[in-house]
Amino acid sequence: MFKPEVVTVGLGYIGLPTSALIALKGVKVLGVDVNPKVVETINKGLIHIVEPELDAIVETAVAEGTLKAALKAEEANAYLIVVPTPFKGQNEPDISFVEAATKGVLPLLKEGDLYIIESTSPIGTTEKMAKLIFAARPELEGKIHIAYCPERVLPGNVMFELVNNDRVIGGIDAASTEAAVNFYARFVDGELHKTNARTAEMCKLVENSSRDVQIAFANELSLICDKADINVRELINLANKHPRVNILQPGCGVGGHCIAVDPYFIVADYPMESQIIGKAREINNYKAFWCAEKIKNAKLEFELKHGRKPSVALMGLAFKPDIDDLRESPAKYIAQKVLQDANNEEHYIVEPNVSEHNVFKLTDYQEAVEKADIVAFLVAHKEFKNLSFKKSGVVLDFCGV
Repeated sequence: MFKPEVVTVGLGYIGLPTSALIALKGVKVLGVDVNPKVVETINKGLIHIVEPELDAIVETAVAEGTLKAALKAEEANAYLIVVPTPFKGQNEPDISFVEAATKGVLPLLKEGDLYIIESTSPIGTTEKMAKLIFAARPELEGKIHIAYCPERVLPGNVMFELVNNDRVIGGIDAASTEAAVNFYARFVDGELHKTNARTAEMCKLVENSSRDVQIAFANELSLICDKADINVRELINLANKHPRVNILQPGCGVGGHCIAVDPYFIVADYPMESQIIGKAREINNYKAFWCAEKIKNAKLEFELKHGRKPSVALMGLAFKPDIDDLRESPAKYIAQKVLQDANNEEHYIVEPNVSEHNVFKLTDYQEAVEKADIVAFLVAHKEFKNLSFKKSGVVLDFCGV
C-alpha cells in the first residue's frame, strides 16, 4: 500500500519538479492535480511539461514507488500547496485556487503536521489560510505548523536550482518556521533563511518586481534609441563598461508566470505607494504592442517598395529562450496582434520547443526563414542563432539574436 509522507497539491511547472525531487530522496510523495490527464501521464512515469532532467527523475521515482499522482489528497505528514494564483478583474490576485487546495487537505490535517504554501501569494495569504484552517478545525490551533516558502527557480534549469538556490522560509510563528526549515533541509543544499510569513510573501514579490523594473529600464532605452537612431545594444554594452552599471538587455516585453505577474500583487494592495513598480509593468506591456506596430509598419513599407504583400516569419512564442512555456508571453501577444491586423499576407509562426499549438499553425524555423520576406525575431532561441537570410529580406531583431 502507498502511504505518502508528503502531499503536493498542484503538478505544474513547480509542483511536479518539487514532487519528483523529494521522491528521488526516497520519501513517498503523492502529487495531486485536478487534471486527470496529468495524473494519468505521471503515473505512467511520463511528464506533461518540458524541463531538462525532469523526465528521467519522474520515471525513476514512479518506477521505485516513491512518486504517485492522484486527483485527491490522502493523509500525510506534510502538505505543500503549489497551485497557480491567477488574476480576476483588473489585475487583482485570485487566491481561490490556494483556498480550494487548502480545503482539500483540511479534513486530513492532524496534530504535528506541516502545511506550506509555495504558490506566489498576496501579503497576508498564509495568515488567511491559517484562520481558515483553525475556523474549521479549532482543535488544531497551536498544534500544527503553517509556513510560506516561495520557489525561485528558472524554467529550463529547475532541477538544479530547486536543490542549490537559497530559500526564504517564513512561518506564522517561530515553531512553524523551524519545522519548515527542517523539512526543506532534507532536499535543499542552498542556504535556508528564516523570517516570518508576511516577509517571505513580500520577498517573492519584490524579487520579481525588481527584475521587472530593471527590464523596463532596458526596454525604455530601446524605445528612446529607436527614435534617436542609436543601436541600443551597443549603447548598453558601452554603458556596462562602467564598474557600477549593469543594464539588462531589452526584449519584446516581459512574460512568464512570475516577472509579468508578481508586481501586480503589490500594486493591487498598495497602489499609491508602488509608483515605479506600476510604471515598469506599463512600459513592459507597451513594448510588446510597440514591436507589433513595428512589424505592421515593416509590412506596409515592403508593400510600397515591392508592389506586393510580404510574407512574414514570427520567430518564437515562448516567454523566454529555449523553453516551451507560453504563459504571459509577449511574443504570443505580438503574434496574435500581427495576425489580427493581417490582410491576406502569408505568415509563418515558429516555435521550435512546441510540436503543435491549438491556435497557431506552426512552421519549421528554417523553412520560415527561407520563405519569408520579413523575419521578426521575438525570442532568442538557440536554433535562431546562425540562420542565413534572403538578400532582399527585412530582419527585425527584438531580442538580440
